[in-house]
Amino acid sequence: MPTVDAQPGPFTFQAHETALVVIDMQRDFLLPGGFGESLGNDVAELRRTIAPLTALINAWRAAGLPIIHTREGHLPDLSDCPPAKLKRGPMIGQEGTFGRILIRGQYGHDIIDELKPAEGEPVVDKPGKGAFYATDLDKILDNDGIKSLVVTGVTTEVCVHTTVREANDRGYECLVLADCVGSYFPEFQQVGLKMIAAQGGIFGWVAESPALIAAIQE
Repeated sequence: MPTVDAQPGPFTFQAHETALVVIDMQRDFLLPGGFGESLGNDVAELRRTIAPLTALINAWRAAGLPIIHTREGHLPDLSDCPPAKLKRGPMIGQEGTFGRILIRGQYGHDIIDELKPAEGEPVVDKPGKGAFYATDLDKILDNDGIKSLVVTGVTTEVCVHTTVREANDRGYECLVLADCVGSYFPEFQQVGLKMIAAQGGIFGWVAESPALIAAIQE
């Protein structure tokens, strides 16, 4: 079985039982002039993940392994947006640089061109932070016999962390790739990764993508 040098210890997995999950690499969050930048955030902190993620996805596809993409967003009438979320995020549904913010079908809601899903790769639309809440992700994974997840995407302390915690509660082993997840806040990035691997891997393992690429190419 492939093994990756990770924290807090080696991560060993069955390749055919492992899926790569790419969380919310959307234009609204990553493009200059978009929603994320309009809130005063430095999108360069997220965009640094694009190059390593591109290399990882190419290697993962070449190995014939499953990839699942997610997008956070809502129906045009916002009927799936919890009132508390809308209250804290009043810009949701408003017109932005790339269309209505976080609304399904809008240009900004879709995944950036560099990481466009290939034909046949599932795209899970989620109304919440975690990828399991109000989605069919668990069913997709179960149907494919998936037991381990390689988790990437943005942002580390919010949607990535929530998804890893949800996955952990459902019995999935999770490997989070430090160079393929990003936060607008460097301090949150560092602490978020430490929290995952703390106490013997309370939520999972943390590694760098080159180590994983090497493991699946052996």
